[in-house]
Amino acid sequence: MRFRDSAQLDTGQVSDRRGIGSRPGMMIGGGGGLVGLIVAIVVALTSLHNGGGGGNGFTAAGSDNGDLAAECKTGADANQRTDCRVVAVVDSVQQYWGGTVSGYKPAQTILFTNQVATGCGTASSAVGPFYCPNDQHVYLDLGFYQELHDRFGARGGAFAEAYVIAHEYGHHVQHLLGRTDAAGGLRTGPTSGSVRLELQADCYAGVWAANAVDTGLVSEITPSDIADGLDAAAAVGDDRIQRAATGRVDPETWTHGSATQRQHWFSTGYQSGDPRSCDTFASTAP
Repeated sequence: MRFRDSAQLDTGQVSDRRGIGSRPGMMIGGGGGLVGLIVAIVVALTSLHNGGGGGNGFTAAGSDNGDLAAECKTGADANQRTDCRVVAVVDSVQQYWGGTVSGYKPAQTILFTNQVATGCGTASSAVGPFYCPNDQHVYLDLGFYQELHDRFGARGGAFAEAYVIAHEYGHHVQHLLGRTDAAGGLRTGPTSGSVRLELQADCYAGVWAANAVDTGLVSEITPSDIADGLDAAAAVGDDRIQRAATGRVDPETWTHGSATQRQHWFSTGYQSGDPRSCDTFASTAP
């Protein structure tokens, strides 16, 4: 995945709070090591995506975008730096959805380290990237990209990182369209509302990928990039996470979908390039 060298980046859509007001060592769910991290991610991500935790009286730390604005000016910078690549992906994703969803309201991406206060409660890096519908922000600790490779076994790469961001913005689109409530009722299991919500966000990520070059920021997405995205989607499938943590798979506790389900719906979005193909709630597909 590459960006057009001359493309102008808008850092105003990303707030850099890395190192501001964080406390190292705090982890939601407690516990250390791989099992503790996996449990925290599986449990906490569902709560945060769907607005759990409620307001807690915290006000998020202020942002200092000086360095980001100085370093991330063009697509050439995005091709060299991870934080600039985040800016470029956010700009592209929001440009696409802004032209697709009537009344689209941009969502801010917050870069943080260790811990952050959000409208959905205080969260640590252990929960991974997430979207909070209460404040309509996407939260990302860039260290997750290394975790994706080291702990979850994904190959990684620029497009795998972009897939993660596009998935979270898929949740923002769901929120704006009033679809988040569709996850009510059965909250776990391979056909639960929670899983269907996550799979729809995967599908929306694929739709963006199909249209990314047309936004003018992305110069190319290759078949190899798409393979990296599919690999990342599989790596965070509930069955893969459970097997790595306990050696067992319990479909009735799934909240995000299996590796196969996540790959299927990302591919559906990418192949169609049309968000109307992403009705995971009506579909009888896996």
